[in-house]
Amino acid sequence: MTAYDDQNVFAKILRGEIPCFKVDESERALAFLDIMPRSPGHTLVIPKAPARGILDIADDDLAEVARMARRIAVAAMMAFDAEGIIIQQFSEAASGQVVFHLHMHVMPVKAGIELLPPQTRKEDPAILADHARRMVAALGG
Repeated sequence: MTAYDDQNVFAKILRGEIPCFKVDESERALAFLDIMPRSPGHTLVIPKAPARGILDIADDDLAEVARMARRIAVAAMMAFDAEGIIIQQFSEAASGQVVFHLHMHVMPVKAGIELLPPQTRKEDPAILADHARRMVAALGG
């Protein structure tokens, strides 16, 4: 298996080298909005520990990412008046993984509204700021 690359974009976000629209954080995980969302409120949940994917993450770190993904899902349902949630995790290039730091996509959805294709367009920062505010409020922050 390929080694973890600490220069990936999510590692840089964790180090504060690249800004993000943070919506939740714990000792082991961070949740922030995808800047190229497939739906309003599309959030990424990542471990703080260096893990390339599901194949090399420690059990406790994966458990915290899963707990946070569920917490984000519940908040996204409220914040975006969603009718459902899609949670996706890809590991390694053949699966479609693009950033090689484990992450779970949490996407609120409504019936009859298709998700945008992956990496379609960058969202306006003002819209992302509003979506982050809505998510933080739904999380009780």
